[in-house]
Amino acid sequence: MKDLEYYKKERSAPWRAELRKQIKAKERTLKPRTEMIEQEPLERIKNFAEVNQGLTPEMAIAEAQRCLDCPDPTCVDGCPVNINIPKFVKKIESNDFEGAIQVIKESNTLPAVCGRVCPQEQQCEANCFYNVKLQKPPIAIGYLERFAADYERNNGLGSTPEIEKRNGIKVASVGSGPSALAWSADMARKGYDVTVFEALHEIGGVLKYGIPEFRLPNDIIDYEIETLRKMGVKFVTNFVVGRTATFDDLRAQGFKAFFIGSGAGLPRFMGLPGENSINILSANEFLTRVNLMKGFRDDYDTPIPHGKNVVVVGGGNTAMDSVRTAKRLGAEHAYIVYRRSKEEMPARVEEVKHAEQEGIEFIFLANPREYIADEKGHVKKVVLDKMELGEPDESGRRRPIPTGETFELEADVVIVAIGLSPNPLVPHVVPGLKTSKWGTIIVDDDMHTSVEDMFAGGDIIRGGATVILAMGDGRRAAAGMHKYLKAKYPEKFEA
Repeated sequence: MKDLEYYKKERSAPWRAELRKQIKAKERTLKPRTEMIEQEPLERIKNFAEVNQGLTPEMAIAEAQRCLDCPDPTCVDGCPVNINIPKFVKKIESNDFEGAIQVIKESNTLPAVCGRVCPQEQQCEANCFYNVKLQKPPIAIGYLERFAADYERNNGLGSTPEIEKRNGIKVASVGSGPSALAWSADMARKGYDVTVFEALHEIGGVLKYGIPEFRLPNDIIDYEIETLRKMGVKFVTNFVVGRTATFDDLRAQGFKAFFIGSGAGLPRFMGLPGENSINILSANEFLTRVNLMKGFRDDYDTPIPHGKNVVVVGGGNTAMDSVRTAKRLGAEHAYIVYRRSKEEMPARVEEVKHAEQEGIEFIFLANPREYIADEKGHVKKVVLDKMELGEPDESGRRRPIPTGETFELEADVVIVAIGLSPNPLVPHVVPGLKTSKWGTIIVDDDMHTSVEDMFAGGDIIRGGATVILAMGDGRRAAAGMHKYLKAKYPEKFEA
């Protein structure tokens, strides 16, 4: 299998026509896409163990063999961190699993995470030749990435990427989510002295507090973070930059540049009557109590509301995580209330499928209008507007419009999962840091902010996005910061 750059340079080479003939021949014997092994729905709603169980080596090889060896591998165009997908897939096909993970880690230091939670169906797999040209299920690139990462971990093959000569320049990240972890890996590779500051007591950001163990086990995240430690990255927890220490304090300690990856952790509510009733909480708080503070375990004292009738408002992945978590905590009726139809839901197709299998009840074309509490102030009902779809809005989805009809739904717990706003702490403590009207930090193409020594990426510039997009931001910020520091301190990079 040739390297990706070779393909890009040789797209019109004479052998291309012959290779297309080979592809056509292979198309005639197409195999069905490999299905992931999963826990049975009636069993998994009783536990927080991972739903997807992975592929066997035989299954992974069979799936890799489906790859058509495209002369123009468009799957890579859909990958925000530019993994050489054809190369690692062919490594798996040839039974070289260790080689596959080495290829992946050239671009992605969190392969076990990305293989589990990234929306491949909207990115690399959406660009697969099967999907684009044949209208058939694409290569299961995400499954194969997960397989390679799990094989490495389960067989004790963990390796650290090659590190360039140390340059002695200290750099720091604010936050330890996916954008910061990707940034720290690239900066460590380039020889920098890297420190990651985290406000919470565990490293991982949204990976730890926002995604349930049944989708992304914590030991997977910890394993990936340990690789960064082996690369020399230092992690400091319980450290609020701007409170524990200011940026000027850190500059005085010798830090020459900063990456802001503080995420979007500010919950949004709808401002409805009765919204302050007891047991109405944000998805951010609910999932943090369950995931980071182990609220699902009997040996922890973390307070968490348990309800018979749990209503989750929203239609994204966070809403799916919340409602499936509520089901596992014992809800008899766990509802998704979404103001559009199923076709407009932004959640991953796989997450919706799993929710349906687990008995989650979906109420479409409905939107909360008011909450009704009992005499003690606990929520007991949600008043919902019936909606209909009008013309498309700025997102391209049809706008939901109230019909004038309402109905009520019993609820003893309500979880609001309608999105998050950027963390406001850093913008509040950094004079001259330019932000948008939505509170996101403004950056240029190099992810450089308006403050000379600060770069940013992830949800703090996007206002909420996927793990892999955040990681792409982190990698671009590392490249931009490296360019900035080489120009500012050329003597540090002289041979």
